[in-house]
Amino acid sequence: MKKTFYGWVVAAAAFLTFGLSVGIPYYNISFFYDYFERSFGWSRAQITLGFPLAALLTIWAGPLIVPKLSPRKLILAGVACTSLALAGFGWMGGSLPLYYALWVLYTVGYIAAGPIPHQIIVSHWFRRKRGTAMGIVYVGVGLLGSVGSLIVKPLTSHFGFRHALFVLAVLLLAAWPIVILLLKDKPSDIGLFPDGDDGPAPEARIAPESFRTLMRSYSFWLLLLGSFCSIGSIGAVNFHMKFVFLDEGFRAGEQLDATWRTASVLILWSSIAGRLGIGYLADQFSKKHVMMATYIMVAITIPLLLRVRPPATPYTFAILFGLAMGADYMLIPLMAADQFGVNTLARAMAVILPVNTIGQTWFPYFVSLVRERTGSYAVAMGIVFAVAITGAVAIALLPRAVGNIAPGEERAAATVGR
Repeated sequence: MKKTFYGWVVAAAAFLTFGLSVGIPYYNISFFYDYFERSFGWSRAQITLGFPLAALLTIWAGPLIVPKLSPRKLILAGVACTSLALAGFGWMGGSLPLYYALWVLYTVGYIAAGPIPHQIIVSHWFRRKRGTAMGIVYVGVGLLGSVGSLIVKPLTSHFGFRHALFVLAVLLLAAWPIVILLLKDKPSDIGLFPDGDDGPAPEARIAPESFRTLMRSYSFWLLLLGSFCSIGSIGAVNFHMKFVFLDEGFRAGEQLDATWRTASVLILWSSIAGRLGIGYLADQFSKKHVMMATYIMVAITIPLLLRVRPPATPYTFAILFGLAMGADYMLIPLMAADQFGVNTLARAMAVILPVNTIGQTWFPYFVSLVRERTGSYAVAMGIVFAVAITGAVAIALLPRAVGNIAPGEERAAATVGR
């Protein structure tokens, strides 16, 4: 008798663990920045330097840790690191070195329990429906992140920001029983195969590549460059969106806050639609073409942002940007699995994710410097547009993917792009 396919239980569990480990802390830590400013007398530059500095200091963590541990163990360890970091933010004093050290701990937790292990688990459980499953899992980040946004304000109002951070830290630990009881690294752990098939997927027979081989692959560098450019552009738009609205004539206070809130809500909810829709399209069409179209959409939204002026509302910009943003991170592991094989995904993403995090955190800082030097966002966002287009071109240059080649061509596929 054929066993019941367990993959969708894994996807539902990953939906929750990804949302808890990444969505809640990532989307809500910035809520506490002004409390740090008032409580410790730090400048905004000192406060916002924490994440990019930590991203630079922890770039070693992915290649060193990820390939050596199972995804489930990574999530358990990463959740512990992130939870300790949030608790530390709540109970720290006015020591900047301690604050930056806690950001290092947070970033290690993000690398260990964030996108990489969840991408690996989904990629092992699904092949034909990998995009759809990945989209479902990524919805958890946005959905649980928004739940966190709903609770941080009343928690802080009633108990203070220190206790609110402690509550978030404890909430993250709810991921542990889900990981222990429901998540499975691979279908072979319980005698199953990807997609519920009767045998292993052809890609599973492709030997994993070494780090050295990846570093010598031009397709790896194209994917790294393309994702770095697109993720950096998205980070720049997210970080500077409210400042751009201010420069374009929205009055500080109620009008500016309302415009930003409208844009943020639309971006969040359209990103959920983007993850599900693009995930489905990635299962039906060439992942390379879907990814290239998404990166072009990121670029298109940048001039649209500069055209949002009062009394206009940011509907078109926000919806398109949310669709592109939601699909962006999700497509990177899908393309990596296609290009290098699912058995090499852990090594590839262990390099790609930390490098992308540096782009996501440092590129907005570079945009700030250009804005200060030129006095407007026209030049700065022009650079962001050029970088986003560069990302799309890099993806367009990727060779034919391993994951799209017939089983009989597997031996030849191992040399594609090498």
